[in-house]
Amino acid sequence: MAVPWLGPLQEVAIKRLVLWNIDLTLVDVAIVTRDAYAEAFRAVTGRPMLKLAPARGRPDSEIVFETLAVNGIVTEDDTLPRFLSALAMAFADRRKRLATEGRAMAGAKEALKAVAKLDGVVQSVLTGTIKSNAVHKLRAFGLEKYIDFELGGYGEEVYPKASLLQVAQGRAKTRFGEPFTMANTVVIGDSTRDVQAAKIGGAAMIGVASGRSMAGELREAGADLVLPDLSNASEVVAAVAGLTAPSGRKPVSP
Repeated sequence: MAVPWLGPLQEVAIKRLVLWNIDLTLVDVAIVTRDAYAEAFRAVTGRPMLKLAPARGRPDSEIVFETLAVNGIVTEDDTLPRFLSALAMAFADRRKRLATEGRAMAGAKEALKAVAKLDGVVQSVLTGTIKSNAVHKLRAFGLEKYIDFELGGYGEEVYPKASLLQVAQGRAKTRFGEPFTMANTVVIGDSTRDVQAAKIGGAAMIGVASGRSMAGELREAGADLVLPDLSNASEVVAAVAGLTAPSGRKPVSP
């Protein structure tokens, strides 16, 4: 299968996998997200949502269960799929608000574009957001053209992020016929949960202190490198290049 924005000759060379967290790493659309959760909650339960569980880098599946619990809702076997379906619809209905009520994080587009030029790279996402909403979030700011969404890990898959990381690596291996390990996979995210997922799942980690966790917290959690934000695209490229290398080659220490 060809990557839409890469030619077939480039596709053969792809042996580095870069997985981006979305919320507070690439975009901030918290207002629209909360409104979509409130509508989905009412659609599923028939009641108003009094409290939304904090994200803290967790997948939508975990946020849904905790939100239902703190609002006194007893779940059934079909509650989660019904809620996620309602959330997808509610978010799609609000997608035109994303660009006006949300924002791309500083330097996000430039960083994605610059990393895309690095030899042998394919970029996807490792996110707690369900897939349809992940596409809407990035498309609203013109970021989707740098992402291969078929290789990512998403919130509806009901895995912890460390397992989602391994799912994404498995998808890349199936696509390209190469193993993806800590030597040639890097996660870029803003929370200590992203760091933990990378360390447990088997990837290098670039922490970005633009969201939930401060630079010191990211370092303490075990991030290989920490950037203040994505505003210096050359710095982002250097970090990715230093921590990943095409399969069969040892990564160069930054």
